[in-house]
Amino acid sequence: MAALPPWRLLPLALAALSLLSLLSLPVSAGSPLGPEEQLVAAAPRWGWRNVSCPACRVLFGALDVALQMEPNVARVGRVASRLCQELRLARPPVCRQAVQLFQGDVVSAWARSVLRPPEACGLLLGPRCGHWDILGAWNLSLPAAPKPPVRPPAPPPPGAPTARILFLTDLHWDRQYVPGSAAACPDPLCCRGAPSQGPGAAGFWGTYGKCDLPLHTIDALLSRLPDTLGNGTGGFAAAYWTGDIPAHDVWQQSRGDQLRALRTVTALLRARLGGLRVFPAVGNHEATPVNAFPPPYVRGNQSAAWLYDAMAEAWQEWLPPAALRTLRAGGFYTAQVWPGLRLVSLNMNFCSQANFWLLINATDPAGQLQWLMGVLADAERDGRRCGGVLGGHGGSQWALGKPPALSHCPQVHIIGHIPPAHCLRSWSWNYYRIVNRFEGTISAQFFGHTHLDEFELFYDEETLSRPVSIAFIAPSVTTYINLNPGYRVYEVAGSYPGSSHAVLDHETFILNLTEANAAPRGLPRAGSGSTDDEQLFQLFWFHLHKGHPPREPCGGPCKAALLCALRSGRAADPALCRPLRPALPFPRVQDLWQRRRLC
Repeated sequence: MAALPPWRLLPLALAALSLLSLLSLPVSAGSPLGPEEQLVAAAPRWGWRNVSCPACRVLFGALDVALQMEPNVARVGRVASRLCQELRLARPPVCRQAVQLFQGDVVSAWARSVLRPPEACGLLLGPRCGHWDILGAWNLSLPAAPKPPVRPPAPPPPGAPTARILFLTDLHWDRQYVPGSAAACPDPLCCRGAPSQGPGAAGFWGTYGKCDLPLHTIDALLSRLPDTLGNGTGGFAAAYWTGDIPAHDVWQQSRGDQLRALRTVTALLRARLGGLRVFPAVGNHEATPVNAFPPPYVRGNQSAAWLYDAMAEAWQEWLPPAALRTLRAGGFYTAQVWPGLRLVSLNMNFCSQANFWLLINATDPAGQLQWLMGVLADAERDGRRCGGVLGGHGGSQWALGKPPALSHCPQVHIIGHIPPAHCLRSWSWNYYRIVNRFEGTISAQFFGHTHLDEFELFYDEETLSRPVSIAFIAPSVTTYINLNPGYRVYEVAGSYPGSSHAVLDHETFILNLTEANAAPRGLPRAGSGSTDDEQLFQLFWFHLHKGHPPREPCGGPCKAALLCALRSGRAADPALCRPLRPALPFPRVQDLWQRRRLC
């Protein structure tokens, strides 16, 4: 059959949209509704599950052609705004502002995506109507060189030096935070606006609720760090900073707002930390729209160059030229922390389930995982030249009184914002394979994003029983949502021949907001926290939430979901939870834990 000429396809698209009016109830009188408005009017009343598979395919087929021919951003925006208001997802002004902010990028990503009608209907209606494989399975080839023999970890030799690393994540500065303003509101972010009297007002230092932090709280925290610049054992050797600088007012942000937050907080860190070297990573809230991180092949005004260039300029005193070049290109880099320790900072937005730009292509965006394997392979090759000392396990040579041949046997720390198990499934599983392959080179992983104090374990791929690595997930500086402010200090094996540079211990410092707000003129120094199994679990539950857990206790289903998450260094893998023998099926366990995600 001959293809229809373009001038006949757009009317077909409009006709397909009108099919949905057959499923809707009568709408109120007034101005005639266009096809898109009819979709909005119908949406709250019928839902996708009431649409037949043939109708869905006709609809999306026509929409796909129409968008590629004439992507009318304003028209799509009106539809989305009406839908947001009809579903009461937010107040009308928030709906309008959010749509105005997101519509251009979302429509562009859709128009350029490989999403096609059968896949869209498979996503909406299930596998009976199509196969949703846009974000499906893909595998990278691991290096051809054989994996070095696994050496069991060994403690540092007596008297070996250690180093302390300051870890900051999820600061979320809200420049519109007003002490005394309403702490409860219908918007995604509160504690803003005019001060009010009575209970429920925002505290001076911060507030439990949907609120981020004022700058004076972040400043006070940095000014009271333990021995920040000391030359003794209490001083920091470096700082890792894994992003999320702006507040959660994601419906009204501009690029200017994001750059102001980046520069303001960077300047504050530089002023308070002095000459301490800081290694940053990119968070999902740095972009606007939030989570919008197009791969490098997206050029022009919609690219992420505006953000990466500003980061390179702001962080040039901390990072070497080679790191700044890859930061500008894709938001990731590698740099030496000190002799023998290399850091890799990943842009975890290229694995994010919320990054709609990955609809175009989610297979190793920006080639970041391939690049990571190259960095790790180079470090492994250098390790082979260090007298066979791999994984930093030089204990046997130390025992013989013979230090390893070189003092720069490389180990690698990986930092990033979003933890690996929160990533898209294929990205997460490929990353898991990389960690397994290079377990002798990767000595530690550090992430944030969840705002909670937790971790993810990695096991050998053959048996899923031998732990090979751990991803530490540090708690947020911000209070969002219902949390105390906090930060982390890691103690790692220091710089000496054969050092593993592994994490030996860590402390989490928490500010008790109840006590702090009772005496707003003086901020108390944060306290650190580090029986039977049930008592131990409840203590962990308390620390997980930085000393301010939910009122509801964590019962059987909650505990199963939490323990499963802690064992899962990769997404959607029921095999990692089987040793726990959970009473609930894995999809239910996974659903329970995902509901608790804050960001």
